[in-house]
Amino acid sequence: MMEQRLAAIEERNARVQADKAWETSLTRRGVISAITYATAGAFMTIIGALHPWIAAIVPVIGYLLSTLSLPWIKKLWLKSQRGKPSQGA
Repeated sequence: MMEQRLAAIEERNARVQADKAWETSLTRRGVISAITYATAGAFMTIIGALHPWIAAIVPVIGYLLSTLSLPWIKKLWLKSQRGKPSQGA
């Protein structure tokens, strides 16, 4: 019984580590950036925007900048939460 529980915890930990690795991977950022660029470029082409494929770079840059700044903001937020009571369920 105890071995089964330990095995289940280890499996869960492996899944969590894999999910975290994916969330922070360059592959994920690249795929999201490419999809964002293609979607924005196609939309801007359909609506007749001037230089749609150049303009489509703007949301991609915004996304990439947000991925660079979020870890820093998260670290500050976590630091500010130390010692505060939990607001969970």
